[in-house]
Amino acid sequence: MSGLPVADRTVVRRAALGLIAVDRRAVVVMLVLHSAAAVAGLATPWLLGRIVDQVAAGAGAAAVDRLALAIGASVLAHGLLTRYAQYAGHRFGERAVARLREGFVARTLDLPISVVERAGTGELATRSSVDVTTVGSTVRDVVPVMVIASAQLSLLFGAIFLLHPLLGLVALTGLPSIVAVTRWYLRRARPAYLAEGAATAELTEALTTTAEGARTVEALRLGADRIAYGRQRIGRVWATRRATLALRSVFFPVVEASYALPIAVVLLFGGFLLDRDMVTLGEVVAAALYLQQAIEPLDRLLQWMEQAQRGLASFARVLGVGQQAEPAAAPVTAGTPRPRGPGTVRSGRLVVRDARFSYADGHDVLHGIDLDVRPGERLAIVGPSGAGKSTLARLLAGIDAPREGVVSLDGRPVTDLPPAERRRRIALVTQEHHVFIGTLRDNLAFAAPEASDEQMRAALVAVSADWYADLPDGLDTQLGDGARELGAADAQQLALARLVLADPHTLILDEATAALDPTTARRTERALAAVVTGRTVIAIAHRLNTAHDADRVAVLEDGRITELGSHDELVHAGGAYAALWNSWHG
Repeated sequence: MSGLPVADRTVVRRAALGLIAVDRRAVVVMLVLHSAAAVAGLATPWLLGRIVDQVAAGAGAAAVDRLALAIGASVLAHGLLTRYAQYAGHRFGERAVARLREGFVARTLDLPISVVERAGTGELATRSSVDVTTVGSTVRDVVPVMVIASAQLSLLFGAIFLLHPLLGLVALTGLPSIVAVTRWYLRRARPAYLAEGAATAELTEALTTTAEGARTVEALRLGADRIAYGRQRIGRVWATRRATLALRSVFFPVVEASYALPIAVVLLFGGFLLDRDMVTLGEVVAAALYLQQAIEPLDRLLQWMEQAQRGLASFARVLGVGQQAEPAAAPVTAGTPRPRGPGTVRSGRLVVRDARFSYADGHDVLHGIDLDVRPGERLAIVGPSGAGKSTLARLLAGIDAPREGVVSLDGRPVTDLPPAERRRRIALVTQEHHVFIGTLRDNLAFAAPEASDEQMRAALVAVSADWYADLPDGLDTQLGDGARELGAADAQQLALARLVLADPHTLILDEATAALDPTTARRTERALAAVVTGRTVIAIAHRLNTAHDADRVAVLEDGRITELGSHDELVHAGGAYAALWNSWHG
């Protein structure tokens, strides 16, 4: 369903190492504290073994009391060190998650719009919420647990070897079955969790599209169809989760059964060595206690390994977003020419040659389009609904690439331009718009972060946004949910003001004033006409007065340009445009 890839193991490993490298000091502190906590935890079994040997040797109560005090001190030290180790681990995890979220947002914003549309709302929503949250909990909770568990296990088995090498070898008898089942599990876990993530994204997409189109569903009585489709998506999620559960139902029982074996073998073999005076009773007791103590970190390590596999699969999906993004353009520096103000014709010859385009179904929407838009020209594209006007606008803006042919800007294919450069040079404004939660200044600064308050006010005046004068706090007025909400017409004017501030040399207006009433739309179009002087303007014209004011008019019918010329020329020609004009004027 989605056009978004999934990162491979090499990319995931490199990115994980990058998260560690960027905060290596915190990682070192975390490892030192966890290691110290594990060492402190080793003292208790050894001291208990010493007590057994002391009692067997007939030592007095004073010696036993000293050892008992030492046990208390080691328990206290272990608790304090563990507490600060977990604190350091959580701080590292939160910083890593913050960097991950910021990187994900940056990669998502670099995605071409066409990729976002093909991916669907559910895919991006799942990756930005469920997957990022899963990775966050893995970094914040799982990694510290696995680090300390690994350190504890290494030290515990090392301590058994120090007691007696033969006891250390016997203590490893449970590892072969654990290693074997773990390898079996890891080979199957990644694809299983990736499939579960994809199924969850499809379910999210189904629920989102059904909710967004609720009125259409109700009007066309599609409720039963949408319910059936939702049940299919739920069924797939259920099947994928059953698959991961099946893996866990094999993995954990085998592991649990492997815990008791080494303790029993150590006690039996320890008794054999004790009969031959090769070990003391205290050493056998200490070895058994070390193995008993190892169950808890080993259990945590293996249990969290399941969560780690889920986290790695989510990390691969999060990183996959960046593999789809196009390379970013070089940043604008002080020596980089900025777009000049209105009134000056700038370069930017937009040429379309034999462009053909089809959507996913393979049916061509545009058929052999040829068009040469001169710098500074005002071109209107008119035609009946479904003729392909908006599709042509998307090709001109570089959102989609033609199936055949080329759309070029100054001789370079538009889709080959880095996204940042393309957005600086060509702007597409549709009737779809968004008011972000924040101040009016924040909403305008998206188009031009360096714009002054005076420039922002001038942009609002340029598009006849008279409502600005009534705002209680001017540019500092809060907009969006829970604050002042703009009507459709006001929000559209805000979008046009952003366009003025962005100052591209080519403007593509696709129903840009459709949300405005005729009087306001006409006033806004006149204001824009003064602002866009010297720029190339391509307008998808639904009100033919826009075509009347243009330098040339292109008539699009059934995906083909059938007429091209000035308003007067086409009216005198008596063709399709003349019929539209006469119909418009009754």
